[in-house]
Amino acid sequence: MKMRGMFHSRELLKEWLIEKLIWICGISAIFFVFGIFFFVFREGADYLLRGFHIREFFTSIEWYPTSRTQVRYGALALITGTFSVTLLAMFIAVPFGLGTAIFISEFCSPRAREALKIIIELLAAIPSVVWGFIGLTVMNSLIIHLFNAPLGLNVLNGGIILALMSVPIIVSIGEDALKAVPESYREAATALGCTRWQMTFRVLLPAARNGLLAAVLLGVGRAAGETMAVLMATGHSIRIPGGVLEPVRTLTATIAAELGEAPVHSDHYQVLFIIGILLFSITFIVNLTADLVVRGIRKK
Repeated sequence: MKMRGMFHSRELLKEWLIEKLIWICGISAIFFVFGIFFFVFREGADYLLRGFHIREFFTSIEWYPTSRTQVRYGALALITGTFSVTLLAMFIAVPFGLGTAIFISEFCSPRAREALKIIIELLAAIPSVVWGFIGLTVMNSLIIHLFNAPLGLNVLNGGIILALMSVPIIVSIGEDALKAVPESYREAATALGCTRWQMTFRVLLPAARNGLLAAVLLGVGRAAGETMAVLMATGHSIRIPGGVLEPVRTLTATIAAELGEAPVHSDHYQVLFIIGILLFSITFIVNLTADLVVRGIRKK
C-alpha cells in the first residue's frame, strides 16, 4: 500500500509539472507579443511623443526623411502601396487557395492528394528572397511583354508574388478546417441525396467557415508582413498607384531599405519604428475583427 501511494504521488507530481509547463508555454506567447510591442514602441516613443505630426504622416505622400532643407515624413503613399499590393494578392490567393483546399479535401484521389501536398509544402519552403528574384527577373519580363508596360516591377508583380506566397498557408489551414468537419455531416448529406458539389457548398463550407476565415486571415498577415519579395518586385517608388501597372513602395519595404542607413535614435530612425507600430496595429485590428466575426458566426 505504501509503495502504491508513493507511485500515485509521483504520477500526480508529474501531471502537475506537465500542466504547469503547458500553462507556461501558453502564457509565454502573450508576454512575447507584449515584449515585441514594448521594444518597437520604446524605440519610437521619443519622437512619437515629442515632434511627431500625425496629420502629415497619414495625409501626405511626401516622404523625404534625409532632406537637408525640409524633412517630411508623409506615409500615405506607403500605406496605400501596402494595401494595394495586399488586396490584389488576396484577390488572387483566396479563391485559388480555398479552391485548392476544397479539391484536395473532397475531390482528389489519395495519390494525387499526397503529391499536391508535397508540392504545396515545397512552395511554402521557398525563401522570400527567391520569390523576389522571380519577381525581379521572370515576372518583370512577362508583365512588360504581355501588358506592354514600361516597367514590370509594379503592383501586379508584387500582388502575384505575394499571392503565390500566401496560397500554401491558405491551402494548408483550409484543408485542415474541412477535414475537421465531422464525418457524420458528409454521411447525412449523402443520405439525403446530395451530390458531392451540393455537399461541399451547402454543408461543408458553412460548417468549416471559422477555420476557412482563419486561413484567409493568416494569408492576409503573410502578405501584409512580407518584406524582401515586395522590396524587389514592386518598383520601390513612393506614389499612390493609379492602376496595377504602376510601381509602389510598401511600409515593410521602407523599413528594410532605410533602417540600416538611419542613424540610431535619430528622428528618421524613430519614424521607421513608428511605421513598425502601425504595422503591428494593423495586424492587431485584422485579428480582432476576425475574432469578433467568428464569435458572431458562432452565436448565429
